[in-house]
Amino acid sequence: MGAGIVGCSLADELTARGWSDVTVLEQGPLPAPGGSTSHAPGLVFRTSPSKTLSAFATYTVQKFGALEVDGLPCFDPVGGLELATTPERWADLHRKAGYAASRGIRAELVGPARCKELWPLIDENKVIGGLHTPDDGLARAVPACRVQIERARARGARFLDRHTVTGIEQEAGRVTAVVTDQGAFPADHVVSAAGFWGPVIGRMAGVDVPLLPLAHQYAKTEPLPELAGVNDPRTEASKPILRFQDRDLYFREHTDRIGIGSYAHRPLPVDAFTVPAYDDAPQMPSSYPFTEEDFAPSWEDCAWLLPALRDSEVAEGFNGVFSFTPDGMPVLGESRTLRGFWLAEAVWVTHSAGVARAVAEWMVDGRPSLDVHECDLTRFEDAQRSPAYVADRGAQQFAEVYDVLHPLQPMEQPRPLRVSPFYARQQELGAVFLEGGGWERPHWYEANAPLLADIEVPARDAWSARHWSPIAAAEAKATREKVALYDMTPLRRLEVSGPGALAFLQRMTSNNLAKKPGAVTYTLLLDESGGIRSDLTVARLATDRFQIGANSPADLDWLLRHAPDDVHLRDITSGTCCVGVWGPLARDLVQPLTRDDFSHEAFGYFRARETYIGHVPVTAMRLSYVGELGWELYTSADTGLRLWDTLWEAGQQHGVIAAGRSAFNSLRLEKGYRAWGHDMTTEHHPYEAGVGFAVRMDRGDFVGRAALERLCSREGQGDASTARKLTALLLDDPAAVVLGKEPVHVDGVPAGYVTSASYGYTLGRCVAYAWLPPQETGASVHIEYFGEKVPATVAEEPLFDPKMTRIRR
Repeated sequence: MGAGIVGCSLADELTARGWSDVTVLEQGPLPAPGGSTSHAPGLVFRTSPSKTLSAFATYTVQKFGALEVDGLPCFDPVGGLELATTPERWADLHRKAGYAASRGIRAELVGPARCKELWPLIDENKVIGGLHTPDDGLARAVPACRVQIERARARGARFLDRHTVTGIEQEAGRVTAVVTDQGAFPADHVVSAAGFWGPVIGRMAGVDVPLLPLAHQYAKTEPLPELAGVNDPRTEASKPILRFQDRDLYFREHTDRIGIGSYAHRPLPVDAFTVPAYDDAPQMPSSYPFTEEDFAPSWEDCAWLLPALRDSEVAEGFNGVFSFTPDGMPVLGESRTLRGFWLAEAVWVTHSAGVARAVAEWMVDGRPSLDVHECDLTRFEDAQRSPAYVADRGAQQFAEVYDVLHPLQPMEQPRPLRVSPFYARQQELGAVFLEGGGWERPHWYEANAPLLADIEVPARDAWSARHWSPIAAAEAKATREKVALYDMTPLRRLEVSGPGALAFLQRMTSNNLAKKPGAVTYTLLLDESGGIRSDLTVARLATDRFQIGANSPADLDWLLRHAPDDVHLRDITSGTCCVGVWGPLARDLVQPLTRDDFSHEAFGYFRARETYIGHVPVTAMRLSYVGELGWELYTSADTGLRLWDTLWEAGQQHGVIAAGRSAFNSLRLEKGYRAWGHDMTTEHHPYEAGVGFAVRMDRGDFVGRAALERLCSREGQGDASTARKLTALLLDDPAAVVLGKEPVHVDGVPAGYVTSASYGYTLGRCVAYAWLPPQETGASVHIEYFGEKVPATVAEEPLFDPKMTRIRR
């Protein structure tokens, strides 16, 4: 549903893969039916903090560049130019140049004079520099729709305009038809590519679409003498798309005029359910009246940068509607509650063809060829799906489109939303909270500042010092030397039970779970191609009852999709909590609080038992994500505070502290423990990611096994040699740090990128993990950090306690 740029691209991609029985329903007239595509300025820029969005945009450039209408390509590679007028933005452009280098995107940092050459109308005295991406440019969205309609029709697809969808029919949890004002259309698969009408279609299907339509201002100047005769009217532009992000503005040429887009104004939300029909709209449904008062400050900023505009004025403008989600990413995938109903929503022209290819692969082949977990419709927690949350966060995403955002930057509102039972105690200890998945997560505690007295921590640059404190070093040291309490409540917990539970989990995961009750196993969720969907810890608490430590709502969704009738799954996260008790004195703290034997001989590593800590019933698991002796202690939310207080009081004689995620991340990287979604995704198989030990090929079938067998056979060895490997790096300079996503240069050439990084306080060096071609231990590489080549050395894993003596004691 929807014949905008996403719907047309998807029809083209599906028919190219042999799905000829495709019908595209559109409420407006073709080829410009009045949605966001009809007014889109067509900017395509590929450099993004998200590797997935970069891949989507790269494919859009490739595909549209090969399509022609009336002798003109559907993409014009005029290039892109991002300007910096502040030191903060100039530093950010260096970071973006690193993203580009790690993803094979041509980009160069240029000075004011070169910026002036590329865009003669700018005042170069206002500019510090720019990032020039010569292969970015302008997509002609409506012509791209036209040619893809023709291609899809030639393969059997039909496009029906003037068909307004009024309902989605379903039976037994599957979609069966789309109802329109022109009749019903039976369907096995329905894709909502309705743009900002997505929530309307979603409501018909009973499927939540967390999307906020917002109006965005776009204006065109009067004809400018400086542009007279410069541009071919057929192509309109010859200069790069220009972005002045310090003032939330972008520019493109329209022959002898300049088009100006502004994100500087107040958010202007639009109710998708009240958008007028095509024939009732003054211009088109997605075009609202221009609010001149909102644009007035931006016009002053335009004239400040482009002095030629001082003698001009806005000739026309409109407020164009498009879509924002709570995290600014698209919403893609098939609903589990209504099988056969797919979403391809909140997609800009920039990413349109790439998204269409991914969804087509998903539908035809069962999975996209690249990792799309950041876009998966299941990614939002229930607490992030309320209309109020979607409205608040969608509006904030609009406001932050061009902001310089730190990787750890938390949202400001609504907070606090989700808190653990320990929240009050954490506040008393001066916890500094960041946010993730709606949870308040302590990153360090100001109460631990006195512990820094005997610790030297290298000074940091302004960027890496954001959302960080040297107190993390003290917390890491206390964990290594004494004992610390970590709030692990935000970790997702699932319960799987029933007579078929073991057989089901054996089928769905890669390791062997057929162990006696009390065993804990690290295992993987793989897809059919052997890609890593997630990693899990599975505790067998009884013959037919398991507790799973998972990563995201997508894990539960995946398991529910495959669960047989004799298996019951439920998410127990919100009703439970967890304290990690770790450090060499962990047993000294815990043992006096329980009548059970917590010795190494009686309670070994990767074992679990249900017991009591003081008055509190707990499920204790002997696990450690920080590389030290200890336990994860789980209990119900109502007894969580009592558990914390019991441990805290008993731990005073042992020097117990509360420690945060900043220290936690440092300690886990020293041990080489992977973080799914950062270090490994569906684009990686277990052997190259260094988690092949979690695959047991000497047992029955499991999802992904056949693909791994083919891989091993092709590589000619049992565990599959690879062309790339997740590689541990130690920065040579004890004071240097990187944060993640930076390019890694081997022999002077970009060869990979950093996945996770943190200063290793025990090692006295920053630890970085990176995807690289196989390297010898001791090899020298360079990590590009804000334009500086930082030397690093390939290290052997694990970096800390390789014999695991600290955990197994």
